Amino acid sequence: MKKADFIVIAVVALVAGIILFFLYSTDNTGNYVQVEIDGEVVDTVSLGEDFEKEYKTENGGTNTLVIKDGKAVMTQADCPDGICKNHKPISRSGESIICLPHKLVVSVVDSSNDAEIDAVA
Repeated sequence: MKKADFIVIAVVALVAGIILFFLYSTDNTGNYVQVEIDGEVVDTVSLGEDFEKEYKTENGGTNTLVIKDGKAVMTQADCPDGICKNHKPISRSGESIICLPHKLVVSVVDSSNDAEIDAVA
């Protein structure tokens, strides 16, 4: 490898490091958890309060959502794959836990009225 190759690699690594630093050093913790079943918002709950609720879906499934210490996690689900139960707790804007068999989506949002915002218009 030539000297120019090392310089290019160093510059790319430096730029990537700076981008990662800013992505993870900024506080983008969301304020609310939004629960949707089959595309319809059924609950919006603050991450600042402890909360536990069992959601029953139209196809007979149940999921239990727990919010504690500012993080949301799915503790129980009777879906066949159980992926939503194994998901790590969420607390940052844009993170979500999805249970496809039950058509349930739990998302972290910045404000309680994000469901009313139409980004396409």
